[in-house]
Amino acid sequence: MHKNAKWKIISVILLVMVTISTMVAGCTQPQPSVTSVQIPKRSESPEQYRWDLTSFYENRETFESDVALLKEKYIPAMAAYQGKLNNANDLLALFKLDTETCLVRDNINVYSYLLADLDQTNTDATELVDIASGVLAEYNGVVAFIEPEILSLDDSVLASFLADPMLATYRYYLRTLVDRKEHVLSDKEEHILAAASEIAESPRNIFNKVMYADFTYPTITDKHGQEIQLDWAAYDNIIKDPDREYRKKAYDAMWEAYTKLNNTLSATYIASIKTDIFFSESRNYSSVLEEALAGEHLPRSVYDSLVSSTDNNLDYFHRYIELIKNTLGLDELHSYDMGLPLVKDYSLELPYDQATQIIAAALQPLGDEYVAEFNKGIQNRWVDVYPDDHKYTGGYQWGTYTSHPYILLNYDNSLDGALALAHEMGHALNYFYSNETQDYWNAGYTIFTAEVASMTNEFLVMDYLINNASSDEERLYLLLQELDYVRGGFYTQVMYSEFEQEVHARAESGEPLSAEALNNLWLELVQKYYGPDFTADEISGAGWSRIPHFYSCFYVYKYATSMAAARQIADDILAGKEGTQERYLTFLAAGRSDYPVELLKNAGVNMTQSTTVDNLLTYFGSLVNEADGLLQKN
Repeated sequence: MHKNAKWKIISVILLVMVTISTMVAGCTQPQPSVTSVQIPKRSESPEQYRWDLTSFYENRETFESDVALLKEKYIPAMAAYQGKLNNANDLLALFKLDTETCLVRDNINVYSYLLADLDQTNTDATELVDIASGVLAEYNGVVAFIEPEILSLDDSVLASFLADPMLATYRYYLRTLVDRKEHVLSDKEEHILAAASEIAESPRNIFNKVMYADFTYPTITDKHGQEIQLDWAAYDNIIKDPDREYRKKAYDAMWEAYTKLNNTLSATYIASIKTDIFFSESRNYSSVLEEALAGEHLPRSVYDSLVSSTDNNLDYFHRYIELIKNTLGLDELHSYDMGLPLVKDYSLELPYDQATQIIAAALQPLGDEYVAEFNKGIQNRWVDVYPDDHKYTGGYQWGTYTSHPYILLNYDNSLDGALALAHEMGHALNYFYSNETQDYWNAGYTIFTAEVASMTNEFLVMDYLINNASSDEERLYLLLQELDYVRGGFYTQVMYSEFEQEVHARAESGEPLSAEALNNLWLELVQKYYGPDFTADEISGAGWSRIPHFYSCFYVYKYATSMAAARQIADDILAGKEGTQERYLTFLAAGRSDYPVELLKNAGVNMTQSTTVDNLLTYFGSLVNEADGLLQKN
């Protein structure tokens, strides 16, 4: 019933390579290495750079002991409460039992996955994952009665539960449950929807099979006359090549390959849209968007103010595109030109220990306590730092209520790695503060607020580097990286959201959708966002078709709202606005104790109004102005 999700949250930032200055406001800034430092393998690194998972279980025997405890004691005890939840005493007893159960369940689940991610060839770890998955499924099956049984009670009984001091710890959970009551159907209807849920996953499953199993990468002839397969690694290299015709050849080849799948992927996505509509209408929501917002009790004004404020501030983005076009000296700017650097020949060798010092200095505006907890996490092996042959790629933060946070990285001595560390430590400290302050039921964070802490850290690190740049050229380089960060993490996500909103609205009104309609809408939005100085190639009309997030409808806009909230918090903290630091730390500690919009309001951020989004886009505009001035100067 009470769930703990695996957060493999990877920053949307386009990570960069920079040079940093030597002096910071009267103190010496931690210095990057001048000479190349070899990146060690995880297996060869000192233990301080590796997780210690024995704090969960010493061995397989102790792991299996907890599995047995869950299966033989806790799960049967949970099942015994079915039909007894019509009074506060039994409901309280169930909630307490569920807390004990979930503490064991979470340790089993998290430990097995963390162990497996360190070495994906470890068959013993794979077996533990299978065991954990099985017992989790068993738990989920047993507790399935709880929420329907609570929601079947009279409104007067539910109101008494909400008012009962005995159930105060569980009040937020009960509030969110009661909010859904009018959208819960009869037992028979709920069983029908539950049976349909597996079918409803078909569009996503088909998409994954097409994109990750059946898709055939095209081949092209490289600059040396050799035929190569154009996978994404090769494509990313070519798209930065100075030879424009070579870039265009790779671009056209890749999109032609996707265009061949256009009919299949459009039928798949249209089926997903119809599935969304089926479930929202079945549950008596006025639209798919309403249902998506209701999941976190978000008012419609949050979404509408995000889109309208962005539309009203597209001039900033258009000026940015014009700046790129003029700097590159092109008559027409195409997608295959966007990967070219505007400032060349910067590099940074940033070993991990030095990166932690730089991040700690950048986070100092959050206060001594926050920085001390950051350093404690570094010293106490929260981070598994270096890559290895069979280690999970990418990065994430995870943990349980009874453990410290665990961060997985594949650190590569670049600023990419440093910003990933700052990002994941933002999640980790959010998790740490909420666990320290809240009970199990109210700890953690919702999806709507999940990226605020991580992006706040990234903004602070980038501000620190920009403000301490050693030259105009370095400052320009950093400004351009920050602009691209906001482009990818904000403007792109809002454009995706507008696309989702429009296709769902058309389908809900009965308008037929097709591959052509989806492609045309995509191109219209690209041209709208990128403006008159950008040329959208018709072949890229299928751009919507390769975005997996569209199969979790109305999800991507939360990246944009998080970025706007993070920028306002960073601005207020850096400006020394009275009470901001304290409110922010309180927000981190608040977990899931209230609706996410209210938690952000308590931190000084009102996402129901346009001011927070306007602030981010005004900041973006100021970066464009300064970058333009430095480019003109150079």
